[in-house]
Formats: sequence, structure tokens, C-alpha cells
Amino acid sequence: MNLEETSLPGVVMISPTVHADARGYFMETWHARRFAENGITEDFVQDNFSSSAKSTLRGLHYQIEQPQGKLVRVVRGEVFDVAVDLRRSSPHFGRWAGATLSAENRQELWIPPGFGHGFLVISDVADVEYKCSDYYSPEHDRAICWNDPDLGIEWPLDDGEEPLLSVKDTNAPLFSAAETYP
Repeated sequence: MNLEETSLPGVVMISPTVHADARGYFMETWHARRFAENGITEDFVQDNFSSSAKSTLRGLHYQIEQPQGKLVRVVRGEVFDVAVDLRRSSPHFGRWAGATLSAENRQELWIPPGFGHGFLVISDVADVEYKCSDYYSPEHDRAICWNDPDLGIEWPLDDGEEPLLSVKDTNAPLFSAAETYP
């Protein structure tokens, strides 16, 4: 297993060791001791799964209380996954990092508490699984506008293409008006 920090300290790309043969393959997607040796010590309390059509954009989501760390992987299809630093005390506040996660590359992305998260489906369909370090809390659930110019996220959309959004994401506030972490 190889863990490599992205351009945002704390956000880590994980490339599992894949054991493949004529039958298929096997890989560990979570190993507490190996992750802890690399600074990821969270206890996971909830697993989530989403299935989405091409051009669906989910995010940018976070919880203002009970912030969730997320270990994200794609089991079918391909997404462009994004983390945004929402910690005002961080020198990287408002910066983002993105990575392509797919069933083919089998990579995972660790997004620590204090970051917003979102993804865009770039295949026909994508199934995404993620482990969370805290429980979902509807009253603390927040979103930031996916195409906020202050964030400048480079979503891989075709010219003029509009993503499929939920009502929540359509109405999400701009980064400048969003609640953030200390």
C-alpha cells in the first residue's frame, strides 16, 4: 500500500497493493495499523454508498459540527473527487485538491475532518463508497457552491456542460458566505 500526500497537507491519495491473477483480484481497502503508521488514525463509524449517472455532481458537502473524515473509493466507473480546506486557521484555507478515482485505478482518497468534499461523475455511471469518521448529522449538514469563482475548482466538464445537481447543491451559498471551521 502506498500513501502519498496531495497538494493539500492531510489529504492523502492511497494506492492499495492489488493481488491479481486469472480469477480476479484482491486488495485491502482499510488496514488500521498501516494507515495509523501514515498518520490516519480515525475510527470509522459509518459507511456510505452512492450510485450516480454521468455528469452528476455531489458537493461540496461538510458538517459544521461533527466534521467527518472520509475515505473515498470508486467501485464502478470514474469520478473526479475534490477536497477543499475549510479551516480558517490553515495556511491552505480555500485551496482545493482533486483526483480521478476509478474502479480501474482502485485508488482511494483520504479527506480529513475540516475539509469540504464533492465529486463529479465522468463515466456513464459511478458507484462510490466512503467510510466516515463521524455520524451524519442533518442539522449540521452544509454545502458550498460547486462552481464558486473564489475556489476556482477545475471540474472536468465539457464546454457548456451543466452538471446534474440536487436542490441543496443548486442553492448552496458561495464560499465567502459559508460557515467554515475555526
